[in-house]
Amino acid sequence: MRKLVLFPLAAVFAIAAAATARADLVIKITQGVNQPTPVAVVPFAWNGSQPAPVDVANVVASDLLRSGLFAPLPRGKMLAQPNADSKINFANWKAVSVNDLVVGSIDVTGDTAQIRFRLFNVYTGQQLVGYSLPAKVNDLRFAAHQVADMIYQKLTGRPGAFATRIAYIRHDGTGKGSTWDLVIADSDGANTQALVKSSGLLMSPDFSPSGDRIAYVQFENDQSHIYIQNVDTGQRKIALKHAGVNGAPAFSPDGKTLAVVLSTRPGDPDIYLLDLATGQLQQLTHSPAIDTEPAWTPDGKNIIFTSDRGGSPQLYEMPITGGKAQRITWDGSYNARASVSPDGKSVALVHRENGSLKIALLDLATGNMTMLTNGPTDVSPSFSPNGAMILYSTGSGNQRRLATVSVDGQVHEELTGAAGALSQPVWGNIP
Repeated sequence: MRKLVLFPLAAVFAIAAAATARADLVIKITQGVNQPTPVAVVPFAWNGSQPAPVDVANVVASDLLRSGLFAPLPRGKMLAQPNADSKINFANWKAVSVNDLVVGSIDVTGDTAQIRFRLFNVYTGQQLVGYSLPAKVNDLRFAAHQVADMIYQKLTGRPGAFATRIAYIRHDGTGKGSTWDLVIADSDGANTQALVKSSGLLMSPDFSPSGDRIAYVQFENDQSHIYIQNVDTGQRKIALKHAGVNGAPAFSPDGKTLAVVLSTRPGDPDIYLLDLATGQLQQLTHSPAIDTEPAWTPDGKNIIFTSDRGGSPQLYEMPITGGKAQRITWDGSYNARASVSPDGKSVALVHRENGSLKIALLDLATGNMTMLTNGPTDVSPSFSPNGAMILYSTGSGNQRRLATVSVDGQVHEELTGAAGALSQPVWGNIP
């Protein structure tokens, strides 16, 4: 089973694409809940001397729509468009079967905006949320995501994850003309930015807990190096460049330690812990098998990783203080690439079934595994910061793309529109 550590490399090379165009991603909902809650987000009144650079209400409605839990009313079906509670006639909204209503306004002074919005239950007339949010005019899209997060949390009881961002690897071209980009974007696929451009292979991005840094692997002269880069300033530094494999960086929950995969001799990678303040390395696993793809538990006490020490790739867990690794997956002959939920209760992983790679969810308390996707090549799962969705890569060749699935398997979305093969996505916070 010595092919395990090569799987990420082989998979990445196999998803090469030839296009060069750049574009924001577009989210397409392929499956939602059977009865999404009908809501209305009325266009916010704009009180500024220049045209609004962003339609805040439209961003909010789009966020609620892509959650799969809500069905925003199209503007053409609104019987009125009030921007204050005193102008609301709830009978208008009952007539179009809206359950919840959002109204708001934006006042602009110089380069600063003040967003005021209110959320009402149409049938009781009760105000559920009322808030005033300051924002820079050039940052209104992010503020709109924050508004959507507050509405989502009030209506579902769970924190939203719209004001977050994603990162992924984009591969264009073939052969010597091939290029690799490390791309970051808003959670809805907008505002894409190539943080790193390279003629060498890029892989394994991972956000720091605060979202201000990202670790990744870059190949230079056929040698892998691990970099840590500031997302906003672009400043970067080499974290590791040992001889042999330097791979799979994963930030600890406090952002002070990086779990990495190193090999002191060919074919024998192990998990190490790198203290980012001192540069000190601590070897965690000492198995002659392949140990790779580390993921931290939210309390920072344990590492879950992939190993073939039992004869096939499976997930194991062990304390960062050392000790015996405990196998945690037993269903099937291939379980790999763990992503631990923010509450620490479950693990998203890649499960092979009848030759098909699927995203599965493992309940750590019961050991039960649930299939969330159908394959055939679904890989690289990453939990959203609120634990409600899982981002992953699907498809093959130059059709490799990103997708999301809800943890209950009901909501499925695809992120399309960008040229190139998209792989190895990770979800992170915005500082």
